[in-house]
Amino acid sequence: MATRRILIVTIGAAAALLGACGAKEDLKPAANQPAPTIPVGATRAPTTQELTTPDAQAKPARSDELLKRSEKREPDDFDLPPPG
Repeated sequence: MATRRILIVTIGAAAALLGACGAKEDLKPAANQPAPTIPVGATRAPTTQELTTPDAQAKPARSDELLKRSEKREPDDFDLPPPG
């Protein structure tokens, strides 16, 4: 029982230490490495902010619009009853 507590405390401490080891400053290119290539059709290389900001397709907007009138649902071929 005591070894189990020691193991749990050790794992918890390791998780806390690993969670705190993230970098807190901006990323910089590695020394003596070529710069990233410019995408085809682009006139300049994208900035770090542009590369790390998700586009609308990766992070779609939420629609909270309420139904104004009831509408009949269209048939869905994949709306199957549960098996069994």
